[in-house]
Amino acid sequence: MNKSSQHGMDRRSFLKKSSAASLAGMGGLYAINDLELVKPQKNMKFQIARVSSDFEREALYPYRFKGGAITECWQTMAMLENANGIRKIGLATQGILWSDAKVFFGHSESAGNALMYAMSERALQMINGQQFSNPVEMVDSVLPELLEYGKKITGNPELRKTFGLNALVGVDNAAWLLYAAENNITDFDDMIPAEYKPGLSAKHDKVASIPSFSAGTSVEKVKKAADEGFFMLKLKIGSAGTQKEMLKQDIEFLEGVHKAIGKYETPYTQDGKIPYYFDANGRYEEKASLERFLDHAKKIGAFDQIAVIEEPFSEFNETYVGDLGVRVAADESAHTREDAGNRIEQGYQAIAVKAIAKTLSETMKITQLAYEKNVPCFCADLTVNPILVEWNKNVAARLPAFPGMKLGLQETNGHQYYKQWDRMMTYHPRKDAPWVVTKDGVYETGKPFFDEDGGIFQDSKHYQEVFKEI
Repeated sequence: MNKSSQHGMDRRSFLKKSSAASLAGMGGLYAINDLELVKPQKNMKFQIARVSSDFEREALYPYRFKGGAITECWQTMAMLENANGIRKIGLATQGILWSDAKVFFGHSESAGNALMYAMSERALQMINGQQFSNPVEMVDSVLPELLEYGKKITGNPELRKTFGLNALVGVDNAAWLLYAAENNITDFDDMIPAEYKPGLSAKHDKVASIPSFSAGTSVEKVKKAADEGFFMLKLKIGSAGTQKEMLKQDIEFLEGVHKAIGKYETPYTQDGKIPYYFDANGRYEEKASLERFLDHAKKIGAFDQIAVIEEPFSEFNETYVGDLGVRVAADESAHTREDAGNRIEQGYQAIAVKAIAKTLSETMKITQLAYEKNVPCFCADLTVNPILVEWNKNVAARLPAFPGMKLGLQETNGHQYYKQWDRMMTYHPRKDAPWVVTKDGVYETGKPFFDEDGGIFQDSKHYQEVFKEI
């Protein structure tokens, strides 16, 4: 057994101690590949000769949504090395509650994280020794079997695709970096395969920095953020409790927010008003309940300021939403390009894309489809670490402007919820660059940002140290 394989076994030993016994050795074959394979570009390829992985646990201030709360996020690392010794490290932040609430509520928080980590390790073993035309082909080839493996170890036969994609983020990022290195690519735009370039062809000099407020947040905290210059705020609805209790609390929150900041002005929207971005995380069971929420928004004069309502229903609810009079966005339910297409047919008029949660590979396919269908996209967060913020920012800065806005949109909430965010910032290879911090509610993404692509091609000393003995 080589050293990298032994490292993987060490991690699985930990998983057994985290209530995930018997993970090692489970397998399975998924015979149907329902994902579109991308034709390889001529003379472009990369090969994987060695793999390894690791993770770090980062504590959070409780982040409440979907009727639950997360208190830590595992930061996983995937190391890929080619035969010439070129080594690249990809990062991922695990979002168990977001990606599959059934797994989250069916296990302890640590065990849920351990299960996703086991899937990341399994993916690495699947690609070890393999050669691919590009990372898109790699993800397409791995995901079906990986999902079958995930169904077995989680005991969930309906495991959501997003759970598998989240497990692949670090692997995918490392693959893109290795692919770029092997093909002498040093620019994000050059790394995008030709068939996906149209959907990521904008160059915004500013990207909105959108903080997120969990269900039950006080209106005072929302107002404080607006006073600090944040002009678009992600407001979690879908409060805990019964549907009746949820709706009552959501309406009270809406009233409080509109009364506190409804008259604020911003130069970044066409009407000069603060836009509201509500995220229900699939908590609404019936369209009638959402209509009651919207009717109340009309009653208090808040309706016209609702820029988007994200994921009001579960992915299994196929209710048509194109007649609500407000833009409804798909997030968790738009796992893949195919799923995003289904949501568009159901009247969804925006897609929340997450290169940092569904892989850059799958995100490029979704953004291209949305571009072809004239459906706007924006970048949502997964409470990711500072380096992954830059991966997301590279996408946000290249997406067509959101309707009614004059710039790209990106949710960024890590600074709100990580207890050690300042320490995590020191891992960023360009931590002092001007584009890293929010200024008056926006990230500056002009020429300096695009010249370095947010620093994603630069090595992080901290994460290199993790694998120095391998």
